[in-house]
Amino acid sequence: MKKKGLEMGETVRLTAAQAMTRWLSVQMTGEGERFIEGVWAIFGHGNVAGIGEALHRIGDALPTWRGQNEQTMAHAAIAYAKGKSRRRAMAVTSSIGPGATNMVTAAALAHVNRLPVLFIAGDVFANRRPDPVLQQVEDFDDGTVSANDCFCPVVRYFDRITRPEHLLTALPRALRVMTDPANCGPVCLSFCQDVQTEAYDWPETFFAPRVWHIRRPEPDARELEEVAGLIRAAKVPVIVCGGGVIYSGAEAVLAEFAERHNIPVIETQAGKSALAQAHEMNYGAAGVDGSAAANRMAAKADLVIGVGTRLQDFTTGSRTLFGEAKLIGINVQPHDAAKHGAVSLVADAKVALEKLTAELGDYRADAADPQARAEWLAAVDAHCAAPAGENELPTDAQVIGAVQRASTPASIAMCAAGTMPGALKLLWQPAQGGYHMEYGYSCMGYEIAGAMGLKLAQPDREVLCFVG
Repeated sequence: MKKKGLEMGETVRLTAAQAMTRWLSVQMTGEGERFIEGVWAIFGHGNVAGIGEALHRIGDALPTWRGQNEQTMAHAAIAYAKGKSRRRAMAVTSSIGPGATNMVTAAALAHVNRLPVLFIAGDVFANRRPDPVLQQVEDFDDGTVSANDCFCPVVRYFDRITRPEHLLTALPRALRVMTDPANCGPVCLSFCQDVQTEAYDWPETFFAPRVWHIRRPEPDARELEEVAGLIRAAKVPVIVCGGGVIYSGAEAVLAEFAERHNIPVIETQAGKSALAQAHEMNYGAAGVDGSAAANRMAAKADLVIGVGTRLQDFTTGSRTLFGEAKLIGINVQPHDAAKHGAVSLVADAKVALEKLTAELGDYRADAADPQARAEWLAAVDAHCAAPAGENELPTDAQVIGAVQRASTPASIAMCAAGTMPGALKLLWQPAQGGYHMEYGYSCMGYEIAGAMGLKLAQPDREVLCFVG
């Protein structure tokens, strides 16, 4: 039903949940696709009458997938976003109580890994008349607290929707965070169950399609000059490639930069497969679970150039791997760019590398060591070769080798926790884009659900899920 509002122009009367789903269905990417591909859902008393009805009503304009466990639904949504390099995302909705808190672990996973996901968690009655409702946590000292406050430390943006019109500001804020390259991460809209079904006269303009573009921040001229000067002065620099290279779409630019300036590239878990393993400048995994070649490059480096990396302790060897080398942090997030006393270049990875190579001109380091790289690859091949004896039990490395030989360049190996991530980081030899590891939060249980989300993101590629 439409009517003329005194201040808002044409309005349409919808429940709060109907307005949310309608708004989400018209938020678009620059490529003309929905930013929120769809909604994973388990329906209970905290969301079925509101969000459940709204999702049924909107149909294919915003698809719904029914899950069996809230955490695994969230893992699938997060893996989808990672598989789309943060260019698209999914939402996850639950009832109140354990349904909502089941998603908190997944929220922390997304937060650590800087990945976008929209949690729509059912909450208690805003009007409080039926308190305590089923599954409600009561705080004797604070009437505003619910179990959903557990999300606050592990999301980038939290909002409790206690009136329908709160969505007019909360939804745009949520998408702003999810599409911000520096502040990207999970969002929780804690949606009071009675408010979901409350009707409101919404301005028609609220539902106009909107395109969300991912910004590419340019580097500061002074920072660019300082960093270029440090690289020119370096004899044996090394590049640490993080996941930000992939999220920026900077893979080809990184390859060109490394080749032109003769700078070896070593990888983090999130950055692995930004360069194909076969690329001549790829020296493999860095850190405590790294390759001999990569760690040799790191140990002798006089300058370490981190590109799109959080510099987790497994990468830095708890700050022992790089010795006395100077450190440059190229990152879209200032917090990460300045870690460990690094000289910061705050910018999009792709733009920063393009600007740097223009500044560096014909500079070439004397850093590459093809023999070290060849020796490491030969050792990997030997380690992963089939067992010599017919009745000999295979090692983990030999199993990885067998799977590798049965795979194709289009295959994606994925994993999350246990000892397997270290083995895969060291031994798996992917083509570009052929590796998906959740090793920021290293959450057991991500693997199978994550494989499903990854397959939804890249349906034309084979997904190989390792658990162990």
